[in-house]
Amino acid sequence: MLFSNAAVLIPPYIIGNVIDQIYSNTLTTERLISQIALFVLSIVITYGTEVFWGYLFFGGRNLLAKELRERLMKHFLRMRATFYEKYRTGDLMARSTNDLDAISEMAGYGIMVTMDSTVFLGFILVMMFVSVSWKLTIWSMLTMPIMAYLLKILGDRVNERYLASQTAFADINDDVLEGVEGVRVVRAYVQEDAMAQKFAEKTEDVLQKNISVAQINALFSPIVKILMGISYIVAFGYGAVLVSNGELTLGQLISFQVYLGMLVWPVQAVGELINLVQQGSASMKRVAEVLGSSDDMEQEGYKAVLDSQDIEYSGVTFKYPSSESANLANVKTKIAQGNTLGIVGKTGSGKTTFIRQLLLQYPAGNGAVTVGSESIQELKSDVLKPMIGYVPQDYTLFSRSIRENIQFGKPGATDDEIMDAVRLANFEEDLARMPEGLDTLIGERGVAISGGQKQRVSIARALIKNPEYLILDDSLSAVDAKTEQKIIDNIQHVRKGKTTLITTHRLSAIHHADWIIVLEDGKIIEEGTHADLIAKEGWYQTQYQRQQLKEEDTK
Repeated sequence: MLFSNAAVLIPPYIIGNVIDQIYSNTLTTERLISQIALFVLSIVITYGTEVFWGYLFFGGRNLLAKELRERLMKHFLRMRATFYEKYRTGDLMARSTNDLDAISEMAGYGIMVTMDSTVFLGFILVMMFVSVSWKLTIWSMLTMPIMAYLLKILGDRVNERYLASQTAFADINDDVLEGVEGVRVVRAYVQEDAMAQKFAEKTEDVLQKNISVAQINALFSPIVKILMGISYIVAFGYGAVLVSNGELTLGQLISFQVYLGMLVWPVQAVGELINLVQQGSASMKRVAEVLGSSDDMEQEGYKAVLDSQDIEYSGVTFKYPSSESANLANVKTKIAQGNTLGIVGKTGSGKTTFIRQLLLQYPAGNGAVTVGSESIQELKSDVLKPMIGYVPQDYTLFSRSIRENIQFGKPGATDDEIMDAVRLANFEEDLARMPEGLDTLIGERGVAISGGQKQRVSIARALIKNPEYLILDDSLSAVDAKTEQKIIDNIQHVRKGKTTLITTHRLSAIHHADWIIVLEDGKIIEEGTHADLIAKEGWYQTQYQRQQLKEEDTK
């Protein structure tokens, strides 16, 4: 690019020489041909080098965007629950799209503008100063300090207003995501007009903030043009005086005017540069903030070997960052390898929180969760995680086919393995009624299938992995009692010698468990086998009898 910037300054110098030779009647055919040849060569060199550096600059911009997107995605995938409580999905999307576009624009177009507004501008001023007249150059550039001052003020305002507009855009992203994902609820409660009105107000806010940025941006070009116009007047007026005094030739004056015309873009580029830098730096701050944020979790463990696969909770006490009281309090229990643990209790008693401690979804509280003799915080993530099959209560599915959703648990699984998992999850009959079978697309978050079908696809996804630890977090709530019992029977049959943890509200799902704990306000208030708990005549017995009566009433 430096070479290109230097080559483009040759033609105005040639034009001035030719004019002076014509005026002095010293231009010969040989001189004219050589000047034309040099003129054409400089143009070809300029064009060729600009194509080359343009490809590298703007290709590099795309590479940077790719690199940053990959870094952001890897960061998102590493982060756990506390990170996503701090940053909303729409905000993260805005940083991954609009902000990355502003950064890549600075890296491609911005570097070109930087070169033009500094090096190219310097080259032109040197040619004007050395090859034409230093006096004329100084007088013509008197407007530059004024221009620099005004552009600096405008640049600061652009930065402030651009940050506000990006924040408002992130809010709109959140509203769109919530509206699309919750469209059924919105329509069920006849809130379409209210949501549309709320969205219109937010889009109006974004519009006004973007207009405020555009208003400042619109001031850059007029300031440059007006001040450059004054420079033109000075150059013509004072240049004419220098020509009449014999200090400047006519050819030099014309060359100076060409150089001055070439100076328009580099001077405008100063304004463009300030604008790009302010927007790019504001976006970079937002992206760097996310990349620099952590989920406040412990460092990666260092132990890679398990001496046993028993799980033990030793006095575990835990409180969510937003909670005022403990969500788990002094929880103690042991799950021997190959056993099934049932976890029950009323809503909000701490069942899912109990599971999350084993999954390391939140920073550890007091006490310890160990596998064998090792704390799970000390184990490498690639030791414990591959051993776990997890079915969360919100049964997240991807907008792909049923086959791809189940294969997510075991990439590369064969159709036979998939169908085995489908049978274990008691989903075979439902699948047979679908025209496309395993290739049926289920829509975003499984919108095209029922709640019970979603749960069973999620269960099949966990079972195909054949994990050492299967965790079912209230994962049978959307299926009927008969289907539930079939799935439980299948799991019991195929998972002999493997550990299973089940949280549920329906006690029929865990009456077979080797050990059952009853949670209330994060504390274990009862524990034992099904028979033990029935004999204790506590919460478990009361709840079990109520559910049995309900089942009899529905028969």
